[in-house]
Amino acid sequence: MSLLAVGISHRTAPVALLEQFAMGDDDRVKALHELVEGDHVAEALVLATCNRVEVFAEVDRFHGGVTDVSRVLARQAGASVEELSPYVTVHYEDQAVTHLFTVAAGLDSMVVGETQVLGQLRAAYALARAQGTVGRALHPIAQRALRVGKRVHAETGIDRAGASLVSVALDRAEARIGDLAGRRALVVGAGSMGALAATTLARRGADVVIGSRTHASAQRLAATLGGRAVELADADEELVTADVVVSCTGATGVVVTTESVAAAMARRDGRELAVVDLALPRDVDPGVAALPGVHVVDLALLQGERSALDGGPAATSPVAADDIAAAHALIESEAALLRAEQQAAAVAPTVSALRSQAAEVVDAELLRLSTRLPDLDPRARAEVARTVRRVVDKLLHEPTVRVKQLSAGPGGTDYAGALRALFGLGIDADVDGATTSLADAVTVDPDRQGGAA
Repeated sequence: MSLLAVGISHRTAPVALLEQFAMGDDDRVKALHELVEGDHVAEALVLATCNRVEVFAEVDRFHGGVTDVSRVLARQAGASVEELSPYVTVHYEDQAVTHLFTVAAGLDSMVVGETQVLGQLRAAYALARAQGTVGRALHPIAQRALRVGKRVHAETGIDRAGASLVSVALDRAEARIGDLAGRRALVVGAGSMGALAATTLARRGADVVIGSRTHASAQRLAATLGGRAVELADADEELVTADVVVSCTGATGVVVTTESVAAAMARRDGRELAVVDLALPRDVDPGVAALPGVHVVDLALLQGERSALDGGPAATSPVAADDIAAAHALIESEAALLRAEQQAAAVAPTVSALRSQAAEVVDAELLRLSTRLPDLDPRARAEVARTVRRVVDKLLHEPTVRVKQLSAGPGGTDYAGALRALFGLGIDADVDGATTSLADAVTVDPDRQGGAA
């Protein structure tokens, strides 16, 4: 069995395509069970955010696993596997682990260094655990990824290299209408993203109004910020006095319409309005961007800015570059440690079988000695037994220690296989973690295998 990561992200796909992958909780649950009911996926975790959907799965075969996962993703997007293939990236074995750690640390996010994805990964892991789709293989990997994400933010200055997606979007809004301090802000949506947006706006000195389909949720959030809650049906009226609108609901259709914004703009005496759309699929009608005096900041705009930075001169300061390098070094260290632990655990059955076989041989020979020399002095018999066991332990010490040491390197399980063959140990080779070779796997898309997702 091996770890496989298959997904689509802001690095490879336009926002319009990412919108097709928007998942509610029911969608995630359905996808998890559909994945593990396939022929080649034993365990699965689905990470779906506003700029990525990725499946991390324990599979018995590379090709079969890619096929099973791709079919589930295609169904969710309402597309064919062939239509998605140009945008899909695949990571396998060690590269899949490193990629998951990189995602958890916020290094693969649209805004480098943001922390929200760590919470999203934690929620994805909790959901998979609740649905019983993660087990002995994915548990330690997911837990280590969460640990890595926390370590990166606690032990490096990566937080200085980037901010949350909300903060960057609000920076863009301020660039268009000016400082938000003392301005009125309308937040549509009271979920995790809405709460983050409202909190960030309040810290910037804005007067925050919360509108949500669940009025009780809006009231709770508003109470924590000293703001005000309104019924979602009354949000259109708030557009008349708001300076910035942030919409981030889980709705599948348009929430902020062109008609409602146009009607509000007609009553604003020429005051400009910034509209921030952080939802996927989008909450704001595309026609809003064409209205005079309205400035729209959405995921497509942020994705375009990220792409421009990636293709241009250094996007970070020297300090940020050092922080990012330190984060990558920590990820590599943790990935190497996990690999060593996994390989050591993989050879443990071989070592245990070897010692058990040796103990059985010793016991059989001591029994034979008792039969042939029944009158042997008990003290002498005990001394002979101790001597034989000591000799066997010393003979086995070096090979068992060495096989554990060698298992930490590339091809470590091959040494366990040699040990099984030499001593005739009758245990299943799969116990020691034999996996499909990577060279056997690249025909799906060799140019993208192991690429950024």
